[in-house]
Amino acid sequence: LLVTLIIHRLLEYREKQSKMEKLNMIIGIFFSEMGSELLSYFSDIDPNLDTIRNALIIDGKWTPQDFDKLAKKLTGYDYRVDPSWLNLAKLSDFILGKRDFILTLMENPNLLEHERFTELLRVVFHVADELRFRKDGTSLPQTDLQHIAGDINRAYGMLVREWVMYMGHLKKHFPYLFSLAVRTNPFDQNATVIVS
Repeated sequence: LLVTLIIHRLLEYREKQSKMEKLNMIIGIFFSEMGSELLSYFSDIDPNLDTIRNALIIDGKWTPQDFDKLAKKLTGYDYRVDPSWLNLAKLSDFILGKRDFILTLMENPNLLEHERFTELLRVVFHVADELRFRKDGTSLPQTDLQHIAGDINRAYGMLVREWVMYMGHLKKHFPYLFSLAVRTNPFDQNATVIVS
């Protein structure tokens, strides 16, 4: 009975690890396909980003403790984009072009295991919906721009936190993917994909 119980627990653990690997693969696809570009756009219209930008420059020497410290530091940051800097046409074209991609990710049953990422997708999809219903983003009143900025702020904060956790995962398990992610860091203004 004891041996059966131990084997059962080992199999459960393996299954959970396998699901987490699949989830992290989905998260990686999300950042590769659209998440990093969204982070780049949102951070470009964040007037206070310079107060935390240096903390977000991750390199190959980082330890798990460095990622934990960064995650704690970011909990106190006020994610706010400047509504007057919004280019709704550009954002709308990009995010609406990825709407089907987001829907496909949301259909994945493995996401039920990862509430935080599921919520991130829901929030990003909501931004897409808000933009989809506005045919002309050039003549919106300030109150509406503030509303859209509020939705973007919610997505922005969740994106940054998920990105940091994903970078920590890559550093630990996939150094070759981590290397590329560091060289394409959306917060690093000097980032270059070219290895020198």
